[in-house]
Amino acid sequence: MADRLVGKQAPDFNMETVSGDGKDFGRVQLSDYKGKWLVFFFYPLDFTFVCPTEITALSDAAEEFRALDTEIVGVSTDSIHSHKAWISTAPENNGLGQLNFPLASDITKKVASDYGVLIEEEGVALRGLFIIDPEGELKYEVVNHNDVGRSVEETLRVLQALQSGGLCPMNWKPGQKTLVTS
Repeated sequence: MADRLVGKQAPDFNMETVSGDGKDFGRVQLSDYKGKWLVFFFYPLDFTFVCPTEITALSDAAEEFRALDTEIVGVSTDSIHSHKAWISTAPENNGLGQLNFPLASDITKKVASDYGVLIEEEGVALRGLFIIDPEGELKYEVVNHNDVGRSVEETLRVLQALQSGGLCPMNWKPGQKTLVTS
């Protein structure tokens, strides 16, 4: 079983990426996000069925995240060439179309392993989502079975709760009071 990551420095990473428009290759590393919040999420494979629903929903909400000083990076164990092909394929043909954040390639599977989401027997990642604060501390993680997509609304809610600096009770929503300790 992987060690607990929440409350510790997020594992470093350095991966090749494809830009959200599918035109450019680049690299991404954790230090690129120093001073910003980061939603860092893993998905199992390109050209699958649940993954595009999550990826496009996060892309559609990218401006909401940016308004909260937060960037998004998606990761799978596919190659950058597979990512580029998926982005360049129209949604009606099982593609993604243009995104508002990059997709990173963890082809070595090291990053998925470091974050505790690698299914070694299959060589793919579970659906893991991590929120990393501006100092690089991992503040939140949710990992679920690959059959079930995650919630953009819940990710935004948790991000805003973390950014509130207070103690947020169950079902807390932005604008509500945080708990006071005596």
